Amino acid sequence: MRFWDTSAIVPLLVSEPRSATARQLAADDPGIIVWWAARTECVSALTRRRREGVLTAAGERAARRILVLLAAEWSEVLPGDGVRERAERLLSTHSLRAADAFQLAAALLWSRGDTQGLELVCLDSRLREAALREGFRPLPD
Repeated sequence: MRFWDTSAIVPLLVSEPRSATARQLAADDPGIIVWWAARTECVSALTRRRREGVLTAAGERAARRILVLLAAEWSEVLPGDGVRERAERLLSTHSLRAADAFQLAAALLWSRGDTQGLELVCLDSRLREAALREGFRPLPD
């Protein structure tokens, strides 16, 4: 099982330069763990692409159908005081935005404090760096 950040889920939904890599990672290990808000963050990314003209209405509908299928299979780390407290600590120690701090906090909660050998799939450079410093192995390499 791997923890997936939204930045790595979106290429599973729409064609992007890193889509093939993301699809291969998902095929290699279909056990996907995500932060509770990942689905909403994906919808935000899709609607932004639609507004910007990068994605057609039909493309957005197709991507949302894929998202529904993925979300039915993945496991979510739910919000709570533990996630919030970890996120607040992460904001003090890493150069992260709040949403990314919640992502990493959820991954840390999932790891139960032992990140050794655990992988975090992420395409965001700041979050990758913070995850590495917290002991995760960021993917793709």
